[in-house]
Amino acid sequence: MVDRDPGGANRTESFVEERIVYKGAEATISLGRWHGYRVVRKWRAPKPYRIEPLDQMLRTRRTIHEAQLLHDSKRVGIPAPTVLLLSPGDATLLLSYIEGERLRETLTSTGPDERTSQCRRVGAMVGRLHGAGVVHGDLTTSNMILAGDGRIFLVDFGLGAYSWSSEDMGVDLLLMRRALSSTHYGIADECFQAFSEGYIEELGMEKASENLRKISEIERRGRYVDRSLRL
Repeated sequence: MVDRDPGGANRTESFVEERIVYKGAEATISLGRWHGYRVVRKWRAPKPYRIEPLDQMLRTRRTIHEAQLLHDSKRVGIPAPTVLLLSPGDATLLLSYIEGERLRETLTSTGPDERTSQCRRVGAMVGRLHGAGVVHGDLTTSNMILAGDGRIFLVDFGLGAYSWSSEDMGVDLLLMRRALSSTHYGIADECFQAFSEGYIEELGMEKASENLRKISEIERRGRYVDRSLRL
């Protein structure tokens, strides 16, 4: 259940930070405690280069949007962090902490059968996500956590969106394939094959094949743009 705090930081003051996990251009991710719970705080810091009212509006909207994406993803059965507190006033989300190991590490440390199983499960999850009209926007194995109970969680929906477009879903799939190629190059082909099988099984052959075909089309356009920029 989401605890909404439209007024600002009064509820998030109870958060006790233990350490910063990640600090990026978009947000700072911290691990800590909140009312006895182990939680993750995602805070979108003000940007001094933007006009203040515009900056506040953008940070507020993006925070609310991410909370909505997480809620709707969980509603269709996607394992994802639970939004414990949404504080639009200071652009903050408090999320349940997912104990586990990133798929980035597990794929390279497990055997081929388990690796294939994990990738098929991820493909099915993404198929279900796309079937609900949600694109993740940053599908990498760093944003997938294998929990102790065996579930694979999708995290970080900050670049996500609502879309029924095959183009947008194709971009999601291309990001996944590129992530596998760059991080798991030795096993990338077998992993993406298993991922695709799970994706097709969940989404259905017709729609899944349409989205998967978009990968090559998007790559061709990218190569054309690259050549044009070199002229």
